[in-house]
Amino acid sequence: MNDSQGKKLKEALSNNSPLKIVGTVNAYTALLAEKEGHEAIYLSGGGVAASSLGVPDLGISSLQDVLVDVERITNATSLPLLVDADTGWGGAFNISRTVKSLINYGAAGMHIEDQVSQKRCGHRPNKEIVSIQEMIDRIKASVDSKTDPDFIVMARTDALANEGLESAIERALAYQEAGADALFPEAFIKLEQYVELKKHITIPVLANITEFGQTPLFGCDELADSGVDMVLYPLTAFRAMSKAAEMVYREIKHSNSQESLLKNMQTRDELYDVLDYHSFENKLDELFKD
Repeated sequence: MNDSQGKKLKEALSNNSPLKIVGTVNAYTALLAEKEGHEAIYLSGGGVAASSLGVPDLGISSLQDVLVDVERITNATSLPLLVDADTGWGGAFNISRTVKSLINYGAAGMHIEDQVSQKRCGHRPNKEIVSIQEMIDRIKASVDSKTDPDFIVMARTDALANEGLESAIERALAYQEAGADALFPEAFIKLEQYVELKKHITIPVLANITEFGQTPLFGCDELADSGVDMVLYPLTAFRAMSKAAEMVYREIKHSNSQESLLKNMQTRDELYDVLDYHSFENKLDELFKD
């Protein structure tokens, strides 16, 4: 790619306080986010697992599974894409391959976490984390493998749940010193925790405002006042889409028509507008006219 996607993400970050990053599980939802004026999008590992593979977010999906969705999204939109890289899918050489592949496929950045490789969802119990040194090695392997200097390597720590805020801050400092471009403190439960964290580090901080998890649904203004630079909505649209689909399938199963659902559907014309359908159709007419 000629334009650095990492640079685009950094520009969006500098132009917004905080920057809203919305989850897009596929190319079409990325187009919808772009249509609504969002400046950055996100591919969740849990989203890949659920929407593309139909499995839980338990470290089952592979780098290749994620790259399939990354390529489809970045081919459809020019919005900078932040990608969930889980634990990096292996040791130093595997992490290097992850970073280079994500850059080649058009991603703007990734986050890598300090859970063990047999990871769990960040808002579930019984998480286990690796030593600070092992996570430092993951970060250094990531940073050293950048082929785009603006590609963002974000370090995620799940330490709060197991070891408390003091440990999370200690890890954040170590991860910053190891070269992380940003920090993702998972499952913080109080605004004061973000405030305290920002007293110790200078790199941007992301707040994961996922629904039905440990973190309250804090608003952007109060998060910004607490020192948060990015607000992530990883699966908000996916949850709404899934509930809508469930309702549709139930209605079709138990009634004789989908007519009652039409008022809640995107129309054909609206779909065509998002896809710029008529431009493609006009091109076909032009190519094959007599």
